Amino acid sequence: MKPTPARPTSPATPAAAALPAAPIIRQLLHHAWPVLVAQLLSMSMMVADTLIAGRYGTADLAAVAVGSGLYISVVMLLVGILQAVAPTIAHHVGAGRSGAIGPALQQGFWLALMLAVPGCLVLGQPDALLRFARVPPEIAEGAGAYLRATAFGLPAVLLYRTFYAFNNAVGRPRVLMVISFIAVCVHVPLAWALTHGLFGFAGLSALGGTGCGISTAIVSWLGLGCGLLHLLRSPAYRQYAIFSHWQAPRPREIGSLLRLGVPMGFSTFIEITSFTLIALFAARLGSEAVAGHRVVANLSALVYMLPLAMSIATLVLVGQAAGAHDWARARATVKVSLWLTSGFATLVGIGLWLLREPVIGLSSTDPAVRAVALGLIVYICIYQLTDAIQTVAAHALRGFKVTLLPMLLHTLCFWGVGLGGGYWATYHAFGRETAPSVAGFWEASVAATVLATALFGWLLARVMERQRISNNS
Repeated sequence: MKPTPARPTSPATPAAAALPAAPIIRQLLHHAWPVLVAQLLSMSMMVADTLIAGRYGTADLAAVAVGSGLYISVVMLLVGILQAVAPTIAHHVGAGRSGAIGPALQQGFWLALMLAVPGCLVLGQPDALLRFARVPPEIAEGAGAYLRATAFGLPAVLLYRTFYAFNNAVGRPRVLMVISFIAVCVHVPLAWALTHGLFGFAGLSALGGTGCGISTAIVSWLGLGCGLLHLLRSPAYRQYAIFSHWQAPRPREIGSLLRLGVPMGFSTFIEITSFTLIALFAARLGSEAVAGHRVVANLSALVYMLPLAMSIATLVLVGQAAGAHDWARARATVKVSLWLTSGFATLVGIGLWLLREPVIGLSSTDPAVRAVALGLIVYICIYQLTDAIQTVAAHALRGFKVTLLPMLLHTLCFWGVGLGGGYWATYHAFGRETAPSVAGFWEASVAATVLATALFGWLLARVMERQRISNNS
């Protein structure tokens, strides 16, 4: 989709409610569907890891569950910071500042390389963190090997996600879908071969869950290569002079990205870890409980891709409208997206509940793991609506470049209520002192999303009302 900067409005611009919804719906869907496909394809690699490791053995599935939980936590913290590239460039697009787009992307690339250094150190030395989480030795060994393998691909992941944010901001998300498809086509057979020691890989020896981590690193570099090749060869990017006028790191521009991105990164980190860290805190419940949680967590992440795609589209369109000072269109985009995403999420939740048994049956051959997963899947169906609303609201606020207070709200809801309340509900609630259950974490997660929906809805309404009053004054 070629970006078309919104036009600045005057105080006489009609209220957001008077703007026609149909064009906004078309814009949202036109941008969201390639993002959704790309996200689903990327997520399918994690699902494939679960299936591959689960077929190899329950212990390897638990190791991949713990390892990938930590990997996702680290990656999403750093990727969240790099998401500052999206609203920054979207504002340039909306304001018609095409000459500023290339330099902004270049500074994003420099920031990605800087963030890769601490990220690789954390992933490459995970033993202390695994001990802190009291992960059983038989799981910790495999999880540590998985994390060390993925560390080699982290720089490529961060550089690619900068390219990812840029393409969304300029309205060209379809290439992301193609690259994700290529990555999946390579990762699935490669991870299977490395895990099971097939076709001569790894000297004919099976690597178990570590094979999934090695394949993840290899495919990360493949995706980056595809992205850079597209930037170099596609005429659509020539106007931005991305490589012909390369700039050295600029502290002021990088500082601006950090001021906007660090709260975004911690918000993403807090929200993601409120689910991924459950695998660590629940590790003492045994491999079956961790593996069952992993199965349902994968489904939760898969279902989350729909509201996330709509939210990314909302961020871009709101950012472009804000860059053009078209506040009426920004408000209308938020309202249409909230209604549309809520409807989609409700339908997905109902469908998942109706198909819960065959879906769970595909994830593991272990009856104990299936039983745990079937007991948890109801929580995904319950929180679909509220989680969709708070996700759209949070991304709309990023489009307005409001990020600090949302980070604090995320901390309260997802770490305070979600993780803190979940730990209590799992190990200390009435009746669970002697019979702890991982369901306690999921019960608290539902409560956390309900609270987040209320708080983010309130904050977004305040921001839009303040801009309406300022525009009319």
